[in-house]
Amino acid sequence: MTITDTRTPALEAQPLYDEDEARHARSQRIESVARWLLPIIVVTLSIWGWSYLVRVNEIPHYILPGPGLVLQTLIEDWSILAGSALVTLQITLMALAVAIIGGVGLAILFNQSRFAEMCFFPYAVILQVTPIVSVAPLIFIYVESKFVALLLCAWIVAFFPILANTTLGLKSADHNLRDLMTIYRATRWQRLIHLQLPSALPYFLGGLRIAGGLALIGAIVAEYVAGTGGVGSGLAFRILEAGYRLNIPRMFAALLLIAVMGVIIFMSTTLISHFLLRKWHESAVKRET
Repeated sequence: MTITDTRTPALEAQPLYDEDEARHARSQRIESVARWLLPIIVVTLSIWGWSYLVRVNEIPHYILPGPGLVLQTLIEDWSILAGSALVTLQITLMALAVAIIGGVGLAILFNQSRFAEMCFFPYAVILQVTPIVSVAPLIFIYVESKFVALLLCAWIVAFFPILANTTLGLKSADHNLRDLMTIYRATRWQRLIHLQLPSALPYFLGGLRIAGGLALIGAIVAEYVAGTGGVGSGLAFRILEAGYRLNIPRMFAALLLIAVMGVIIFMSTTLISHFLLRKWHESAVKRET
């Protein structure tokens, strides 16, 4: 009798455990589908509402074009807009690359030299808080090359998030591990390579996601300030040109390309962060709850 009583709860607990596990798996599948389906539904409803608003109120296309006209304009003017998008994308990616090299390099310098941090970090803050719109005209006066001036403007905007986040990450290494490396008499560079840089990686990747969008914003703003056309014109100039000619559908088409570029940059940096952190960092490891 005693043996039967002790085994019965275990036998009854197994179906309950399987039921909870099945419920959890089902909720995970629903969440994975909803993560993609809900944004698509929202975008579809927004486009439908936009088209309905234009059609019902008979709004002229030179005030607010419908989504169909914007798509048609994007296809018809693709040869013009695609070339300008490549120019803007080139400036954005180059500025982001220079910001990564400069930001990480300066962060390591600040970490290794307290004197260098006290001397130069305030100037980095000044660059960050100064509006790029007010600095860009001076840059275009003193820098002869238009491309270099655009690159410099975009770099100024994207530089600080990487510098600040990486500097914070280098300082955020576990103090217990620091003490352990001190006990084992690790050199300054061994501590940097094996402890501080891995600890700073999540912070750097967070700054990279921010800097990617800011680099695109800096490139667009710089192109607005430059305001020159020609073969090397970016999307910002195409928007200005379309505004002067009241070609509002082309303005919307250029804005659509800018938005798509921003989304692609953000998704790319997020994907990079996921692949670098997915096996060890708490922000990316999937928890079985």
